[in-house]
Amino acid sequence: MESTHGTVAELVHARWGDHRPGLWWEDDVLTHHQVAAGAAARAALLTDLLPPGAPPHLGVLLDNTPEFPLWLAAAALAGAAVAGINPTRRGPELARDILHTECRILVTEPAQLPLLRGLDLPGVRLLTTGTREYDDLLAPYADARPDPSRAAPSDRLLLYFTSGSTGAPKAAICSQGRLAAAGRSLAGQFGVTPDDVHYVCMPMFHGNAVIADWAPALAAGAGVALRRRFSASGFLTDVRRYRATYFTYVGRAIQYVLATEPGPHDRDHRLRLGFGTEAGVVDAAAFERRFGVRLVEGYGSSEGGAAVQWSPGTPAGAVGRAGPGLVVLDQQTRAECPPALFDAAGRLLNGDEAIGELVNRAPNPFEGYWRNPEAEAERRRDGGYWTGDLFYRDADGYLYFAGRTDDRLRVDGENLAAAMIENILARYEGADAVAVYAVPDPVTGDQVMAAIAGDFEPGSFGEFLLAQPDLGTKMAPRFVRVVERMPVTATNKIHRALLRREGVRCADPVWWRPPGERTYRRLTGRDAEGLLVSTRGPRPV
Repeated sequence: MESTHGTVAELVHARWGDHRPGLWWEDDVLTHHQVAAGAAARAALLTDLLPPGAPPHLGVLLDNTPEFPLWLAAAALAGAAVAGINPTRRGPELARDILHTECRILVTEPAQLPLLRGLDLPGVRLLTTGTREYDDLLAPYADARPDPSRAAPSDRLLLYFTSGSTGAPKAAICSQGRLAAAGRSLAGQFGVTPDDVHYVCMPMFHGNAVIADWAPALAAGAGVALRRRFSASGFLTDVRRYRATYFTYVGRAIQYVLATEPGPHDRDHRLRLGFGTEAGVVDAAAFERRFGVRLVEGYGSSEGGAAVQWSPGTPAGAVGRAGPGLVVLDQQTRAECPPALFDAAGRLLNGDEAIGELVNRAPNPFEGYWRNPEAEAERRRDGGYWTGDLFYRDADGYLYFAGRTDDRLRVDGENLAAAMIENILARYEGADAVAVYAVPDPVTGDQVMAAIAGDFEPGSFGEFLLAQPDLGTKMAPRFVRVVERMPVTATNKIHRALLRREGVRCADPVWWRPPGERTYRRLTGRDAEGLLVSTRGPRPV
């Protein structure tokens, strides 16, 4: 069922009078009508609390509880914007995020209050959900009805922080019109109907859960089931309990689900589709074999400046075909990179010249960053939107993701992409998760280091590398760090900045293959002291 509403406020209003179950969380169930009514009450309260003349911004520091979508819907009705606050940030960094987005109201819960203790937040009013004081504030607005007339498509609705390896997070702007359009587009692409239930297990302070999961459900009138925080062990139980049909994921979430103990009833559910990024070809195939659920790997820059859609016929490993205006450019010359060439085994032969930054030269919906003109200028250059992501394109126009621009490695004068090496190492039978990153070479450029979570045996790993026909001569890791669990960010993306910063000087065991040797051996303290790489300091991140 496709919606034609131009604002999120209109989508919220459309659910008024719909008494089907619409929101599940733990043991609670709200109808669509109750969600719309709760949003209307909060919108009326918000309108009275926001100081005149100030940006109509509120911060939301919550886990995935019903209050999060209720306040998103309330902000839409009130013509306000929500800044999703990352609860993994601490102290001055957390205060900076709240103050940078000029939040006049901060909605939180008792469990998050210790994070705020001692922070200087001038002009910020705190609303603590789940308390008597909060309930008393809302009570006078219980009879409010959703009124979408105050909202316009151009109104800011989201200020969502983009994760990066350097500098403070940037608050990307998303308007009501863009979010409503994204919801309609994804609902149409995946055939979402009012009978679907979207399982939201990724954190709602991140754009993925709101744009790719909540918004298409709202646009189609589908239900939403919330998980407070992602749990691999609770994934299948929740999917069955809520009869979920669709979910989104980012980062290593799929690997964590696959690492749970298989059971004879793994296909006993209604789930039909997962949509996200960074699952990888190997894990996507394993997920479909085990659970009978297809994962659709899509690409979309967090800021909305470029997107690539999968379509039937897309080759294995590719994200999708390049749409109008999407080009892969050399970062230095800014010329278009030549098409990728492959050998019979599928190994990329000309990565040094074929890999470049994905740029969108067509009109795009990027709406900028809040109070960060320098970052906007970095994205908008030469009449295009520069994504900061590495890709290569085959002769038929299909695009292959090769990592972030800061994931590029320069080994013996050859440019390599971390994502390509990771896809190969993920085939190693003992690997539950893999990350590839650069550490400094003692002479010049980089050396390849890999972190592997799972069962690592140096002899079998060396044999595995020799058997991979698409592993280039410069791609084999010099160092292998064996971790119990891959360090990740709050959005389940691998914490590459931390891995690069720690290098070979880490608490985990590290194996290495010295120059001229064919086998891996344990890196000792003496080895580490003898390596120039250990004395040059951390690689800039």
